[in-house]
Amino acid sequence: MPKSYKDKVEPHLKAAGYSSPAVQALIDLDIENFNFMRRIMKGEVPQALLEELDAGLEASQFHALSAILRIRGGFGRPAPQEPTVGLLAEELFIDPSRASRIAADLVDRGLVTRAASQEDGRKSILVPTEKAETLIAAFLEAKWKRTIRLFADWSEEDIQTFSRLFARYSEGMRQQYPARNSPSAED
Repeated sequence: MPKSYKDKVEPHLKAAGYSSPAVQALIDLDIENFNFMRRIMKGEVPQALLEELDAGLEASQFHALSAILRIRGGFGRPAPQEPTVGLLAEELFIDPSRASRIAADLVDRGLVTRAASQEDGRKSILVPTEKAETLIAAFLEAKWKRTIRLFADWSEEDIQTFSRLFARYSEGMRQQYPARNSPSAED
């Protein structure tokens, strides 16, 4: 019979000096993190909210729309930028031809228009429509309603501790697994 995941990992953690309770906690964390990431990668969170809103979008289309808004707002970037298909591809870690097809679909759905860049008139930029802004606002409202329910029975101290520890964990992950192709300020 093959070794269990715990049987494979436990010796490494014990050799690193972790106690049995800490070993179990780290293995439990790894399993929960895997399940969390699987839900994210499958698009379960945005898809549930999009269905609730009857938005008629797939998760990939929503991710593209929100990426355009992040680029435009400078979220996770040194500064706001004009969203281009190239930056959309970079933000979503997909090839430019796929980003172009997704952008064209968003245009067909009336969520994005193409316009000339104010910085370089030869460039075409992606501009969210009022319909897109309304959808994103409704999405955020629905998301925060669920988030409020999720934390309803948590104490203020637990929320603050979780936030601090999650940020610490996330920063450690960034240090241990640095992004090779993270979005940059260049186009």
